[in-house]
Amino acid sequence: MPIRSAMTSLLLASAFAASASDVVRHKIPDSDFPISAAVEVPADKTLVFVSGMVPPVVDTKAPKDSPAAYGDTRTQTIGALSAIEKTLKSMGLGMGDVVKMQVFLVGDAAHGGRMDFAGFMQGYRQFFGTPAQPKLPARSAMQVAALANPGYLVEIEVIAARP
Repeated sequence: MPIRSAMTSLLLASAFAASASDVVRHKIPDSDFPISAAVEVPADKTLVFVSGMVPPVVDTKAPKDSPAAYGDTRTQTIGALSAIEKTLKSMGLGMGDVVKMQVFLVGDAAHGGRMDFAGFMQGYRQFFGTPAQPKLPARSAMQVAALANPGYLVEIEVIAARP
C-alpha cells in the first residue's frame, strides 16, 4: 500500500508540475472581446520579441509613401499580422504562442483623422479568437502621430512564448 500511495503522489506531483509551466490566459470578466485581460508566462518559457511589422505593398502603381500603396487599416492589419505569422513560423512558433501585442495605428484621413479601430479589429479577428486559433494575447492599441513611412497606418509588434 505505501508504494501505491507514493506512486499516486508522484503522478499527481508530475501532473501539477506540467500544468504549472503552462501559459495562463485570463479572460476579461463578462466579456467576449478577443483579448486576454492578462497572460502569465512561467519562468521556464523562452520569450521571443518580434520587432514591429508593417504592411506589404498591395498596389505597386501607387506612390510608395501613400496609404494607397498599402491599403486601408484592415488590409494593412492583415498584411502586418501575416508578416508576423511568417516570422513566427520560421522559428517554429505560431500565432497561438503570442502572449503580448502592441498595435500602433495612425489616424486615417478617411476617418476624420482618427484611427480606424473597427478596420483593425476586422483584420485582427482573422488571426485571433477563431475556432482554429482561440488563444488570445494581452494587447494594447494606440493612435500615434506617424510611422516611418507616411503610407503606413499600422505597425504591430508581439512577444511570443516558446512552448
